[in-house]
Amino acid sequence: MNDFDDLLQANRSFAADFALGGFDGVAHAGVALVTCMDSRIDPLNMLGLKPGDAKIFRNPGGRVTEAALEALVLGVHLLGVERILVVPHTRCAMASNTEAELRERVGASAGQDASWQHFHVVEDQLASLQEDVRRVRSHPLIPDSVLVGGFVYDVDTGLLDPKF
Repeated sequence: MNDFDDLLQANRSFAADFALGGFDGVAHAGVALVTCMDSRIDPLNMLGLKPGDAKIFRNPGGRVTEAALEALVLGVHLLGVERILVVPHTRCAMASNTEAELRERVGASAGQDASWQHFHVVEDQLASLQEDVRRVRSHPLIPDSVLVGGFVYDVDTGLLDPKF
């Protein structure tokens, strides 16, 4: 028995009436979103968007990393992105644990030392969000015509709180 059979069966059901083929890869609503990998976040639905409308970049904590900046630059210049949202969320593990706590928890789960592993913890979520928005706005390959906003998503209400 394959460990992925349940997911492959679900995929076959999904593909049976698949109607998204032939998309051009452009963000048709002109939106890019940097957010957390947290499964409580439904990026398209929370913004009233549908597949093909936005480019979505997810990572622990929803931080604007070098990889996120690379994705945003490509989105702006090649994929129709005109608005960028940076969206961390409430009750995020990356903002409620220290680096040492995460290393300890991961090490205990892995059964081995994890002191060498780096995690991008967020000591001050609003200060980090402000810095991330600044990084995007000041990037030399992201023009001033691109709108950039920083928001916090509330995982308990589904609401976005505009911050920057």
